[in-house]
Amino acid sequence: MRKQMLLTLFVLIGISQLRSQNTDPIIIGTKHVLRSEILNEDRSYYISLPQSYNTKNAAHKRYPLLIVLDGNSHFKSISGMVDYMSAEMYRTMKIPEMIVVGIQNVDRRRDYTPDKIITTRANNSGGGDRFLSFLETELLPELDKTYRTTPYRLLFGHSLGGLLSTHAYMKENTDFNAFLAIDPSFGTWDSETMDKKLKLLPEQAFKRYIYIATANWGKRNIRNRDRHVRFYESLRSKCSGELPGRLEYFENENHSSVPLIAFHNGISAVFEGYGISYRDVESKTQLLQHFQNLSNRLSYDFSPPEYLVNQIGYTMLRSENPAYINKALDFFILNTENYPDSANAFDSLGDAYDITGDKENAIKNYKTALRLNPDLEHAKMKLMELE
Repeated sequence: MRKQMLLTLFVLIGISQLRSQNTDPIIIGTKHVLRSEILNEDRSYYISLPQSYNTKNAAHKRYPLLIVLDGNSHFKSISGMVDYMSAEMYRTMKIPEMIVVGIQNVDRRRDYTPDKIITTRANNSGGGDRFLSFLETELLPELDKTYRTTPYRLLFGHSLGGLLSTHAYMKENTDFNAFLAIDPSFGTWDSETMDKKLKLLPEQAFKRYIYIATANWGKRNIRNRDRHVRFYESLRSKCSGELPGRLEYFENENHSSVPLIAFHNGISAVFEGYGISYRDVESKTQLLQHFQNLSNRLSYDFSPPEYLVNQIGYTMLRSENPAYINKALDFFILNTENYPDSANAFDSLGDAYDITGDKENAIKNYKTALRLNPDLEHAKMKLMELE
């Protein structure tokens, strides 16, 4: 009886503590539905916005789109990884902040297979191009209309999703710029089929980035891995210059365990060099050349991130070397040129002019910062001091 009373007491205490705790949910994303005329059905998808998206200082920012196939399985983990690898608060910032979109499945075999597969029983395979048409002509325009996006889009797919991602990479025209094909299911691409597809590969495919991950399939590994290697090496041989891409083999991962680690490595490969440290930058010319090289490799114009340039500028402003203090101005001016709608960029430029003794230009830039964001307290305070 005594044990029962104690047990009841502990349960009641536990319930009381649970009720007193803050139970506010942690929001990873939101769910949306779009009616597809192409597929003749409603399609659900998840959206995860970057941490900075709804902050006042980032109201001018636009973000690349990452489309994740098999969103039911991969949306949560990939959204968390993108957040950690890109958000300023974590100081990793290896990749740009992105809007992550996870597509819920309806019929994977229908949607992710580009070719009709002939089997003894009837099947509905071969709808890959229709599904890509849904993504490019219905979903992407809806996302562009609703959110602050840039035209740089990445497509992530695993297994059959990896097959579709590879197929999209090989198309004459696509709205995607980079492709992550994780252990793609090339089971129907024998040597003859693969050669036919490679023969039709358009030259513009080599302006896109492709990352292919291949897992260890045990006894079937040679067959699986050989298909991936054969495909990738064929791309390299056809590309007149250095192929924008990478093939990576994961000996210690199987088909089910490979997606998360492969996504980390793949997205890092796409944006290799994006996370350059402010400590490694000596001049504006060096920084601009670094990001020009990145832009050339990805066939898209990536400007040096605003936070990075700001950090470089303030580091130089605090230097005891007069030459570095003068260099700092170059970086702050660069930010206002690249981000003309950023209040923070003009506020920082105001600081630089203030420290170098140019009161007139300091006031001018603080006023511009306040025009862009009337609630910027630092700029208000500095104007009161200077005027």
